[in-house]
Amino acid sequence: MTPTQSTRRSTGPSARPAAGSSARPAATKSVKEAVAELSRPGPHEVLRGDLGLVGVPGVVYAPAEGLGLPAVAFGHDWLQPPNRYTDLLRHLASWGIVAAAPGSHRGVLPSHARFSADLRTTLDVCAGVRLGDGRISVDSRRMAVAGHGIGGGAALLAAASHPRVAAVVTLAVAQTRPSALDAARTVTAPTLHVVAGKDIVAPPAGHAEPIAAAAGGPVWHRTLPKAGHTGFLEGTHWSDLLLSGSPDGKTRRLTRALVTAFLLYHLNDEDRAELVVDGKVPGTELAPR
Repeated sequence: MTPTQSTRRSTGPSARPAAGSSARPAATKSVKEAVAELSRPGPHEVLRGDLGLVGVPGVVYAPAEGLGLPAVAFGHDWLQPPNRYTDLLRHLASWGIVAAAPGSHRGVLPSHARFSADLRTTLDVCAGVRLGDGRISVDSRRMAVAGHGIGGGAALLAAASHPRVAAVVTLAVAQTRPSALDAARTVTAPTLHVVAGKDIVAPPAGHAEPIAAAAGGPVWHRTLPKAGHTGFLEGTHWSDLLLSGSPDGKTRRLTRALVTAFLLYHLNDEDRAELVVDGKVPGTELAPR
């Protein structure tokens, strides 16, 4: 699993953080400034690699260099290929977070349990091998799982059975079998649920809301009132004929900032990201905790 293809150029020698550290957001005076900063690409050059080389189909995006970096394994939604999340995965890598997305279990009747196992395996691989030309490594104490739709449910299943998961993020989470709601009760890691207010594929009242209410640890339940279930995707795919809604650039931009802030705050102890984690972010509604 050797990332070799550069997907972003650094803005200059002074823009790249030292090896072993993730990018730090610039000091900001308001939540609006912080969101704008974190929705834009970070200072790292980004490399793309293939998870298939270690037996799990999928992709990995990583900063060009850095030791002891945080990492996140991302689960796709029903039928979706990982490349529909390239924008988010590459963005996280540009901020110093190794982002890997297995592409398994994309059939009409996927095994949620096996998909969650692939997310756990993906994290273990990222922490267990040097990436790139040996210039990239992951700190096993700073790992997270995330996902969209059933991928979010699978992320909760993975977190419930992986003792080293330090944070969880879901986007328009959907119930799974085994139950993501039951798994949420046992997850003590900080969890962010980004909820699509106009989701008719996995309506919040039957999916995200009870799952968030069942959280066994600190939970952030943030709703994007104008977002639909498929707003988090990019590009086109034949499954668009089966799902309501369409990809939405504004939803993805806001999601980039929210997810980046949450992971930098909980995996990298980046206090300045707290403005976005706990603040009144325009275009969102944060439920009382």
